[in-house]
Amino acid sequence: MSIEHGGKSVYGATLGIIMLEAIFPRIKGDMGNATTWPFPVQYRVVRGASPDKVVRRDPRDMMEAFVDAAKDLVASGCDGITTNCGFLALIQEEIAKQVPVPVATSSLMQLPMIEKLLPAGKRVGIITISSKTLSVEHLRAAGIDNPETVPIVGTDNGRAFTHGILDNQPSIDFEACRLDMLDAARELVTTHEDIGAILFECTNMSPYAADVRKATGLPVFSIYSFVHWFHQALVPDAFPLTLDDPRHC
Repeated sequence: MSIEHGGKSVYGATLGIIMLEAIFPRIKGDMGNATTWPFPVQYRVVRGASPDKVVRRDPRDMMEAFVDAAKDLVASGCDGITTNCGFLALIQEEIAKQVPVPVATSSLMQLPMIEKLLPAGKRVGIITISSKTLSVEHLRAAGIDNPETVPIVGTDNGRAFTHGILDNQPSIDFEACRLDMLDAARELVTTHEDIGAILFECTNMSPYAADVRKATGLPVFSIYSFVHWFHQALVPDAFPLTLDDPRHC
């Protein structure tokens, strides 16, 4: 007989996602579209935390609300916390102090690991939703050494991506967003010939990873790749111990 132990309010959804408050549409592949994930997740929206406030200003002004959301997700049964904005790297340290589970606030946290994967002489380039406000401080908070040397290109001057999301538009031309992403990727690799991999800062960029990979031929990392890695640690796949193990069936 198997004895199960309780202690949670919700079971089977171990990953918690802290969401900004926004109304722009979210296609599959976007972190805020629940059908993106092949596993269940729990969401908490931080009221008043608009994309504009978090990206163009300072999310630490709303630190208490983000901490409360993280604590609520843990109370609801989450064993790991992430967020839907790369700029929330600025609150990584504080959230991690306040909750008893692992926290991964930003896709940018992948950069040091990606660098270790690359051939000698190659480095990681970042595509961000706002190159005007993504600062050395954000990169340092994500655990990036020598942030001043990281190549960064933004979609700031594009057709639709930055405007649609940061200005919280109720409708978005996603084909125009795709073209913005391709333009940014091409600018990144032509301006910096030593790019060996591309990292998306923005969690809304994941739907365009395959297009950017095809256009550049480079590995593309995003919040989607990060969360899959993170979730695998929270809910590891079970493998049969023997060929006739019932889990093998």
